[in-house]
Amino acid sequence: MKGSKVPKFQSAVSVMRIGVDLGGTKIEAIAMQGRDTLLRRRIPTPRGDYDATLHAIADLILAIQRETGQSGTVGVGIPGTVSPATGLVKNANSTWLIGKPFNVDLARAIGQAVRVTNDANGFALSEATDGAGEGATTVFGVIVGTGTGGGIVIDGQVIEGRNRIAGEWGHNPLPRPEDGEWPGRDCYCGRTGCIETFLSGPGLSRTYLDLSGEDIGSKAIVERARGGDALASRALDRYEMHMARALSAVINLLDPDIIVLGGGLSNIERLYANVPALWGPFVFSDRVDTPLVQAKHGDSSGVRGAAWLW
Repeated sequence: MKGSKVPKFQSAVSVMRIGVDLGGTKIEAIAMQGRDTLLRRRIPTPRGDYDATLHAIADLILAIQRETGQSGTVGVGIPGTVSPATGLVKNANSTWLIGKPFNVDLARAIGQAVRVTNDANGFALSEATDGAGEGATTVFGVIVGTGTGGGIVIDGQVIEGRNRIAGEWGHNPLPRPEDGEWPGRDCYCGRTGCIETFLSGPGLSRTYLDLSGEDIGSKAIVERARGGDALASRALDRYEMHMARALSAVINLLDPDIIVLGGGLSNIERLYANVPALWGPFVFSDRVDTPLVQAKHGDSSGVRGAAWLW
């Protein structure tokens, strides 16, 4: 109509989707229309404070709606899951979320329905929809960062499971433990020897600490290995063997068409050649053709997957 003003991001083609990825150190939000990103925002996570975390997410969502002039659907990925039995968050390595009715509280704070899933499920959905796993029937998505998570997507649908723990390979014991690996390292979940304690960033740091006596971050270890440091290279050798054994169990159970890696440690280039070269002896097959690939959308996969929940 003559003289009317269309909001900056208005589109008649599709409804805007808002996705939020709640991480241990950052909260990222995105607005999408179709496959296009309209805007993106990132803020630090208020660690240890449930109310501050909830309000930070609500403020991000409301700010996006104001800026775009649209409401849009809202999906959120969290480092845990909402129990179907209690409606409360469980299994979160961001432990201040545990026991809280997060989805209910957030819906009340923004005045509309939200869909909440495990962050690894969101990551897997993003990569299966329009990422590195696009076109594959069965995608196993892996996040290796502050923690270690997994998500399963089959025919474009996230498989959450009866107890909403499908894909949680990080809290199985490391398969075929070698000397010194069992009963294993303590995990925040209360058990020992979990895959997460070996494959997360802190897990890699612990491996290097055991070898060198020096406590440094995973990025520094990778840089030292690139520079020829023998102990750092040895730590990465061990990390690759841990990942190969851990993923062999996934292949034996699920036999996915593709495995996609995300999270900070997915940026270690040597994983994609070295891990598949190691997992063969542990897989119950005459040969293993499963591709191991890096996420197409990188750090944005989790937040994109949250948006795709609708």
